Amino acid sequence: MDESLMEAVETRAAVTHLAAVSHPPQGNNGDENAHQLTEIIHSRVVQVPPPAPAPEEIIRSPRRSRAEEAPLVDAAELSRWWFYRAVIVEFFATFLFVYVGVSTVIGAAAASSNDVVDGGGVGLLGIAWAFGGMIFVLVYCTAGISGGHINPAVTFALLLARKVTIPRTICYVIAQCAGAVCGVGMVRAVQGSTLFHEYGGGANYIHQGYSLGKGLVAEMVGTLLLVLTVMSATDPERKEAHDDVPVLAPLAIGFAVFLVHLATIPITGTGINPARSFASAAILNKPQAWHQHVCISRRLLYV
Repeated sequence: MDESLMEAVETRAAVTHLAAVSHPPQGNNGDENAHQLTEIIHSRVVQVPPPAPAPEEIIRSPRRSRAEEAPLVDAAELSRWWFYRAVIVEFFATFLFVYVGVSTVIGAAAASSNDVVDGGGVGLLGIAWAFGGMIFVLVYCTAGISGGHINPAVTFALLLARKVTIPRTICYVIAQCAGAVCGVGMVRAVQGSTLFHEYGGGANYIHQGYSLGKGLVAEMVGTLLLVLTVMSATDPERKEAHDDVPVLAPLAIGFAVFLVHLATIPITGTGINPARSFASAAILNKPQAWHQHVCISRRLLYV
């Protein structure tokens, strides 16, 4: 038994015994006085607080039940404005992401081919920062509205995790692809058709020295890292246990995109975002980009 509790019990017993001996009950008045004295003693006894929960009970929260998972189809959300607002946000977020990223790719390629002095071109590191930094900014801005997917691969992974519905997934993927096509189209309009085609339009290719299988593995591992980071950063258990997780989620996701670009730009140009890869191939419209997309898809189906 706790020491403070033992002390309180002993004090209560001693004072009650002393009161009974010193002032024996005398009729009704004696009973009333004894009762009042007992209430005073009880009110002055130290209240012992309940024991603190174990650290595991504080950190660990109950897992989500299947009832809390998103349904596969929710017809009610199709009649609500916030659903379409989220789709519009995904469109514009992907548009901005692809515009800045592909513009950086073409600018870096042009600076490299023109033998720009040191500091004139951003290089591989600058391209990685452009894509990772844009994801950090856009996820921070849009997470509270649409969830900040900006990537069909992320949306599909969240569908498998039962965090989004099938109609939302379809609408998001269409909006992301459309936004990416508009973003690359804007790059072509700003950079000029000649410069855009001369430096590959930011399309993803298997670079010289790498096989199709190696490119496929690089893309799979890069996408795995990105999706793993997204799923960890949006885990509801971690949000409940640690208040700083939602704040740091955009930084973690953006940094994951930055690291993947550093690793895979020399291999494929980094195509972990299907909307960005599709848009560059569609606007550039050269057989090589489409051919490698189809070949990689076939290789993935027969692995």
